[in-house]
Amino acid sequence: MRNNMKKINEVEVKFVNGDNLFITYEMVNKLLIQNYGMLKSQPKETIILSSLESVLQSNEMIEDADVFLTVDGKLCVSLKQKTPIARVNDEGVAYYIDSKGAKMPLSSNYSARVPIVDGVNGKDHSKIYMLAKLIYNDEFLHQQIIGIEQNENEEFVLKTRVGGQKIELGGLNKLDLKFKKLKAFYQKKLKDKTLANYQTINLRYNDQVVCTKK
Repeated sequence: MRNNMKKINEVEVKFVNGDNLFITYEMVNKLLIQNYGMLKSQPKETIILSSLESVLQSNEMIEDADVFLTVDGKLCVSLKQKTPIARVNDEGVAYYIDSKGAKMPLSSNYSARVPIVDGVNGKDHSKIYMLAKLIYNDEFLHQQIIGIEQNENEEFVLKTRVGGQKIELGGLNKLDLKFKKLKAFYQKKLKDKTLANYQTINLRYNDQVVCTKK
């Protein structure tokens, strides 16, 4: 009973996935104050932890929230931000796609270095999500691919960071094989230092990579 009557003497907010913050500490505190007033100095017994977690998880930048009280009266808030894997330009509206395939708004506080997607034009982005997730989870592709274009036939062209080539991917069939061919091509051309000679890299054909020179 004496423990429950103690008042909150500090609110501590921590982000578990790095310092690149899409939502700031100040924004989190403001969100809590708007819903519950000043938490500091409130009795511990009045704090409903599950309600605090629900409010925080309703924010479009937050994937998960864990709120708990310590014996000495500290209210601890542990937050996991959503992870953007692509940035979409969709008929003048820009947003991220996160690691679970949901839309995520842009942040004025931080911009993620993820591929920029063009050509969605109001279409379902499930195919973009599948491609972007594969790129994000592959170390080589994550470093090399900076753009994704989708045409009217839902075929894809990738833009590269090193060399400036366009990679004609075609449809999303046999992606593992296509990217295996791409990595083999890059390994050879980086070794003999001829990558800069090429303008496009076409992966549509079986068992070969067809390129055009600059």
